[in-house]
Amino acid sequence: MPAFRTIFNASLVILTCYSAASVLAYAGVTGMHAALTAQWQGVAAIGGAAIVYFVVGALVALPGLTITQPSVKEFFGGWADNLLEIATLCLGMLTALALATLPALALIVVPPMLLLHRGVLAKQLEIAATTDDKTGLFNTTAWRHIATQELARAQRHAQASFGILMIDLDHFKQVNDTHGHLAGDQVLKGVATAISNAVRVYDSVGRFGGEEFVVLLPDIPETTVLAVAERVRESVADLAVTVLSDDDTAVINNLSVSIGVATYPHAGTGVDRLLQAADKAMYSAKTAGRNQVVSVTATA
Repeated sequence: MPAFRTIFNASLVILTCYSAASVLAYAGVTGMHAALTAQWQGVAAIGGAAIVYFVVGALVALPGLTITQPSVKEFFGGWADNLLEIATLCLGMLTALALATLPALALIVVPPMLLLHRGVLAKQLEIAATTDDKTGLFNTTAWRHIATQELARAQRHAQASFGILMIDLDHFKQVNDTHGHLAGDQVLKGVATAISNAVRVYDSVGRFGGEEFVVLLPDIPETTVLAVAERVRESVADLAVTVLSDDDTAVINNLSVSIGVATYPHAGTGVDRLLQAADKAMYSAKTAGRNQVVSVTATA
């Protein structure tokens, strides 16, 4: 781990702990023993200290975050992240309570702490196995698994329909040749964010390799799929990515994508067939001049 991260994490712990301690001092609670004798006043002081610890930790961490599209969720995390932090604080309070009353009781905290740690590691491994490391989108394996599940669901319902978008970033090689591969990676991240912001929360966006992306749009008619594809195209066209180029910053804009659209069941009744249809449509868009949406609806 880089030294600056170790220093940052240590500073974060010190600042949050002293902030929490100041709340206890302001309330006249000098420790857990004093909190126990203070009854409800002690409970309120401990609760206030926990809240301050949580809030200060979140605010101190903000300057260290790298965020392409600022949002409340990007800044402070989702419900699962915050609930995990709250669970950790609760375990800390229970440990302090046990140490203040009967130190041997602190051993009771060990099993739930290990389970919590194991659950976090399992989640991290799951994310690592299903996520593209450059963009944070689903990788090919994970996306295909989701698409297969959606296909099975659609086959159980006669009127069900879903769409697939195959998206290729136009002239991406020029970005790498002009600004370098690190800048190209930043552009890929920006395009990934633009695509994700242009579709629904429950749509599945994946990176298919290189500069190709793929989107699964469940429960949607074909006319709406085309509208979503057009919205994605416009979102990328409006994108401006600031990158480091030759020890200076540069803004990369005028980006465009060629998008192929395939809809179940009109363009195929299998995931591979739908991907082939969307891929064919995408190449038709490129041949026709790029920066456009083409749909293939022929059943095979």
